[in-house]
Amino acid sequence: MKVINKLKDTEFPNIGISHTRNIVRGIILNGDNKIALLKIKRDDIFGKANYYETPGGGKKQFESLKDALIREIDEELGYKIKVIQELGLVEDDYNLIMRHNMNHYFLGRVVEKTMIHLESFGDSFIDDIVWVSIDEAISLYEQMSDSGVAKLVKNRELPILHIVKKILGGK
Repeated sequence: MKVINKLKDTEFPNIGISHTRNIVRGIILNGDNKIALLKIKRDDIFGKANYYETPGGGKKQFESLKDALIREIDEELGYKIKVIQELGLVEDDYNLIMRHNMNHYFLGRVVEKTMIHLESFGDSFIDDIVWVSIDEAISLYEQMSDSGVAKLVKNRELPILHIVKKILGGK
């Protein structure tokens, strides 16, 4: 998978990295070519935050990246999807939890409605799911905070959204 970006966490003190996590993330299109974003609200070790994030999560040990994405989208959005293409890899760090992330991004399309069944602790931060155009998504990210965990997510995902805009025929 093509490396899009390698980011360092400049928001929180660097106390070292103890582990790496493979994560899958999807830019998921519905029948109207709108993409799903998770509205995240949290008040934890990262502080109080309110931001958007693409759906996805950790890859289990014996899963392929595509199978992990299909599972995560089913859990978080309640849809079976078809994976259209790989978008790229973004590496980033979360200093507070001493973790290096390997974020594998894919473009996918909903195929069939299932049922949301949130399973991980991270899923507890999902406040809402919004379906927006790619331009609206880019605008929402551009308006996100330039500090804390929101900044980390914004720096990770905004370049991916611009790639998807080009794929979808935008300028």
